[in-house]
Amino acid sequence: MAEEFSVVVLASDLGIDARPFLTRSDEVDEQENWHDCPQYLGDEDFSDLDLLQFFTIQGLDKSGNRIFRIVGKYFPARVVSAERLKKYIFQKISYECPEGPFCLVYMHSTVQKDENSPGITILRWIYEDLPSDIKDRLQVVYFIHPGLRSRLVIATLGRLLLSGGLYWKIKYVSRLQYLWDEIKKGEVEIPDFVNNHDNVLEHRPLTDYGIEPDPFQLAEVQSSSFTLNRYENRWVS
Repeated sequence: MAEEFSVVVLASDLGIDARPFLTRSDEVDEQENWHDCPQYLGDEDFSDLDLLQFFTIQGLDKSGNRIFRIVGKYFPARVVSAERLKKYIFQKISYECPEGPFCLVYMHSTVQKDENSPGITILRWIYEDLPSDIKDRLQVVYFIHPGLRSRLVIATLGRLLLSGGLYWKIKYVSRLQYLWDEIKKGEVEIPDFVNNHDNVLEHRPLTDYGIEPDPFQLAEVQSSSFTLNRYENRWVS
């Protein structure tokens, strides 16, 4: 007897991940249970990713949640596959924070889309594949220095691509001074380039929206008309 099959037609322009529809049920069950196998945690060496320091455990926020710091600029999206990133995140959380609530402090400062961002669909896929207890223990995601594009993508596509549990846990932090309302200073290490970017935003707030009002710092150059008038007055005298 011929094996039963089904046909599923998906529109190619909707940005939907078709893998769950195209995978056999037994393969899906195997993939969903990959994190239940204790031998899997020790199979792969992630020392190269540890050296990058893009995902590290830190102190506690004021609510008592353990902090995992994510530095977007440190992540090489071009060379790290989504599958390996998922396994690394699960292993990191399982070993370093096996129980209790935790939060994520994501630093989006100076992130380049092509170089550092795995994409919102990949992040959704990773989050959905995490065990339910890890998703329940995640309390809040502090999104530091969100740009205009990030805000628009999450506002328009976030509810569609991100599950409700993750979408409502995102908390935007436009300046580091607002982060200290949630986390005591010293509980999370801030890289120098993040501090420098925060200073730029403090003096040029329009940069938050992709607008650079004075890229060449012309406002700091002394007016030439003032200089000419000064010498003109001397000549008249």
